[in-house]
Amino acid sequence: MTVENNLTVDGNDILPGEYKQVKLLVGRLPSDTQISILCHVYRGKEEGPVILLQGGVHGDEINGIETLRRMVENGTFEQIKKGTIIAIPLLNVFGFINFSREVPDGKDVNRSFPGSSKGSLASRIASTLTRKIMPHVQYAIDLHTGGASRYNYPQVRFSKGVDKSFELAKVFGSKYVISKGTIARSFRKICKDRNIPVIVYEAGESIRLNGFAISCAITGIRRILHHFEMVEFKEDIEKEKSIFIKRTTWVRASFSGLFLWTKSSGQSVLKGESIGYLKDPFGNKSVKVIANKDGHIIGHNNDSVVNQGDALFHIGYDTEFV
Repeated sequence: MTVENNLTVDGNDILPGEYKQVKLLVGRLPSDTQISILCHVYRGKEEGPVILLQGGVHGDEINGIETLRRMVENGTFEQIKKGTIIAIPLLNVFGFINFSREVPDGKDVNRSFPGSSKGSLASRIASTLTRKIMPHVQYAIDLHTGGASRYNYPQVRFSKGVDKSFELAKVFGSKYVISKGTIARSFRKICKDRNIPVIVYEAGESIRLNGFAISCAITGIRRILHHFEMVEFKEDIEKEKSIFIKRTTWVRASFSGLFLWTKSSGQSVLKGESIGYLKDPFGNKSVKVIANKDGHIIGHNNDSVVNQGDALFHIGYDTEFV
């Protein structure tokens, strides 16, 4: 069916079959420098879903930014036949240019939704997205990485009890699919409140590009576009079954010292198995790091020097194939 109505984003009309870049003004820095959100809007000529693809909610999580930048540059979305793709490679511009998760006042954009147009910069970014983009959105994919030197193996998280988000996660097809509760004032929470199926893709670590994480993200997004018949891909994008993880736990450092891991993200483990070592810097003490569950390592700490209590391994357990 041909689409007849216009899509209007912040006063910009995008016609069926048209592509436009839209800049959403968020605020200004003390230098009078404008902070804006750049949106790529692609529309097919036929009816179909409106999907938001979003990266850089945390400015130091650059794998999602590079994923969408690469897909825009390669013309992936220009092949759209039906529906609409709204691609925002970088939401948190200030965080990006300052290698920071947060904005100037230390606020986290992903703890600021739905935001306020009169609030802090984090709140204004959240408010701009909520007011000007979210009313159009029917599905959302939010791209993240691990933080603070923690590497996440490619995984998709969805909200417990939201069947459509679970289905979207299975279509995406990452090795791990994880059921997680929502966090107050997060992007996933406002999507759940508005009945918008959303998945959060986590892969790699902050301030470091990871080719595997980016490649898995691109493939997963392509699967979803193909699933909704928005874009046809000739090459094979089939997938194996994902491992559905119902529960997760952390293995933490029993004392401070040098951390050497012998197993890493993406590997399975058995309870009681040695998966790393903690060593004092003088060669006097060595302690094994022991897995506390049968399961899969979905994330690990890349810091070489750790403190007692630091998170070392993120283990997913209580699993099944989906």
